[in-house]
Amino acid sequence: MLDPLKTSSYDYNLPQELIATYPAVPADEAKLLVYDTLKDTITHTTFKHLLDFIPTNTEVFFNDTKVIKARIFGHKETGGKIELLFNKPLPNNKYLVYMRGKVLVGNIITFATNLSVKVLELQEDGTRIVKFYKEDNELDFLSLVEVLNTIGHLPLPPYIKREDEESDNTNYQTLFAKNYGAVAAPTASLHFTPQLLEKLQKNYNTNYLTLHVGAGTFKPVECDDILEHPMHSEFYEIPESSKKILDGQKKILAVGTTVTRTVEFYNDTKQLSGEANLFLNPLNQPKRVNYLLTNFHLPKSTLIMLVASFVGLEKTMKIYDEAIKEKYRFFSYGDAMLII
Repeated sequence: MLDPLKTSSYDYNLPQELIATYPAVPADEAKLLVYDTLKDTITHTTFKHLLDFIPTNTEVFFNDTKVIKARIFGHKETGGKIELLFNKPLPNNKYLVYMRGKVLVGNIITFATNLSVKVLELQEDGTRIVKFYKEDNELDFLSLVEVLNTIGHLPLPPYIKREDEESDNTNYQTLFAKNYGAVAAPTASLHFTPQLLEKLQKNYNTNYLTLHVGAGTFKPVECDDILEHPMHSEFYEIPESSKKILDGQKKILAVGTTVTRTVEFYNDTKQLSGEANLFLNPLNQPKRVNYLLTNFHLPKSTLIMLVASFVGLEKTMKIYDEAIKEKYRFFSYGDAMLII
C-alpha cells in the first residue's frame, strides 16, 4: 500500500522521450485519457472527442489569465550576467522575482530599453524583492508588463530544454487569455482549437475566472511528509457571473488544476479575490469541483497530488503507469486526462 502522506509515493519513472517539447498540431489531436470514476474504466481517445465524455448540464470553468514574457536578460554594474524571471507583483510597486546570478541588496541590474532593477531583499526561498525603473521612474504593474512584452522571452517550463520560439507566443497562450499576470500557462486549456471551443460553448455553459499562475507551480515537494510542504500562493479573481454558478448546485468541470484550486479556495473562504494557497491532496479533497480536465504532471509535485485528491493515490499512480505504457506525452505541451 502506498502512503498518501509520503512524498515518495507520488514518484514515477518517466522516459525522457515522453516529455513533450512541442504541442500536438492541431492542438486537439493530443491524446485524451478518460477515467470514469463510477465505472472505474479508462478510455483512450483524442482531445477532439472531449465533448463525447463531458456529462450534460455541466458548468465548464476556464482560467483566463495571460502569460507575460517574464524572462529577461541583463547585467550588473560589474558586468556579470543576470537572468531574471518575473514572478508576481507585490504592494507599493515592488515585485517578487527569481534571478540566476549572484546579487546583493542594493545591486542595480540593467536591461534593454533603459529598464533597470534595484534589489531590495533576498528571500530565504531563493526569490528576490525588487523595484523596476525606466529612466529613474518606478514602474507600476501594467507599465512593467508592457516593457517585459517588448524585451522579454516567454518563460517555457524548465523541463522544456529549448529556447522559446515565435510559435510559442501562440501555442503557450490559451484562446481566451485576457488578463496579464501569469508566468505559466493553464495548460489543460491549450488543447482547444477555435472550432472545438465554439462547439463546447454551444453545448455547455462556459464560465471564467482568473488565477495568475506563478513559478511556484513547478516547485517540487521536497519534504518527506507532503503536509509539511509550504504551498505557494497566487492571485485570483472571480467575477460575479461565475460566483452565481459557484454558489449554486450544478456540477462543475474545472479545466485545469488552477481552476480547481481557485474554485475550492473560494468554496472555503467565499472571497472573490485574494491570494489562493490551497493544497489539495488525498487528505484534503475537493468539495465543489466534480470533474477535472488536466495534463500529466511532474513526479512528486503538488499537481499530481491534486489529481490524487479526486481519485486517490493508488488509482492516480495506476493511471500514470497506463499513460506511460500507452506512450502519452507528458507535462505542459503534452496530452490530457479527463476525470468524470
